[in-house]
Amino acid sequence: MRILFLSPRQCWPTRSGAKLREYHFLRALARDAEVDYAYFVDSGSQPLTKAELPECRNIIPVPKPGAYTAGQKLLGLVGKWPLPILNYTSPLMMEAVQGLLARNRYDLIHLDSIHMIRYPENSGAKVVYNWHNIESEAMRRFAQTVGSGPKSWYARITADKMEVLERGMLRDDFGQIVCSERERVQLAAIAPKARISVVENGVDTSYFHTDHDGPASKNLVFVGTMDYYPNVEAAISFARNIWPSVRSRVPGVRLAIVGANPTLTVQELAQLPGITVTGTVPDVRPYYRNALAAIVPLRTGGGTRLKILEAMAAEVPVVSTPLGAEGLAVTPDTDILMADPDDVGAWTGHIGQLVDSPDLGGGLAGAGLDLVKTRYDWEILGRKLVATYRDWLRASND
Repeated sequence: MRILFLSPRQCWPTRSGAKLREYHFLRALARDAEVDYAYFVDSGSQPLTKAELPECRNIIPVPKPGAYTAGQKLLGLVGKWPLPILNYTSPLMMEAVQGLLARNRYDLIHLDSIHMIRYPENSGAKVVYNWHNIESEAMRRFAQTVGSGPKSWYARITADKMEVLERGMLRDDFGQIVCSERERVQLAAIAPKARISVVENGVDTSYFHTDHDGPASKNLVFVGTMDYYPNVEAAISFARNIWPSVRSRVPGVRLAIVGANPTLTVQELAQLPGITVTGTVPDVRPYYRNALAAIVPLRTGGGTRLKILEAMAAEVPVVSTPLGAEGLAVTPDTDILMADPDDVGAWTGHIGQLVDSPDLGGGLAGAGLDLVKTRYDWEILGRKLVATYRDWLRASND
């Protein structure tokens, strides 16, 4: 196979769930096929080279365009293209892609999310989309939780425009890769004839394996990029509304909010008793070692949460909202504990139970580890992606 892989982000270092999914998909495809990788370089970062991506045939870095300008916001409101697409519209990327298409014949163009939708227009190539989430759904959830009338209004308009683009993708393009069966069913209801396959989010189980050197502490951990709105909203809501009750039930409990680029509002949470905000850390694994639990108090967002899979691979019990665990093949009270985002009693009770009953935490951690080893390891999922693309191409040529 010859594949052109187009991305709106720089996949390395893997400091977000989207980058992790892209990085492992890219490497899996490049080990089995000839892959050219064109992407937008992160601001302030050095372009990637063969040292980071030795399997790729060619690596084409393009400067990332400016985003959220006044002109883009206005066009996103009155024009065809919604703001998330305009933020990634670049004449330099268009020139790079057209040059690659003129010099090469590709079996597939892999678009790593809808944000790159404009670049293969009128190319005649077989285009496959990797859906990190259903963007229109995530935008509508944002509109419901943002707490600002103008932002909510703009988000609803954006969601409508994103849905129009999504329906066109499902109707016109070669194939779709989604994160979960829930998303496959949702998209198949819109376009029953579309090629849609599930290749889940995953985890490097060997990397996150942790030797626990003692009994569980009273430390909780919440991991995620801390300038990403769903994580910011979750951290603030949990700290303000749930945390005081947890502190009362479990004296000495501590919470580490671990992740890059914490906003000022997240940084301010460190002023609350028992809470630490780390910012960027070189290695998240020490925060999992002997942790009482990983919490995922998400109230908005989309896709599936790699933070849950990482905690399970580290043999740490997980307490999550139903939306936080959405799309994962988890079983409440067997490999995960569930609490609605505003249910103070449920959050407090689950965390208290983990302190009172070490066997409960051990059972959850063991079941979670078994789940990720057998279903969510990146090696398994990489082979699944490659097989999917080969099967689709073979069927289309028969």
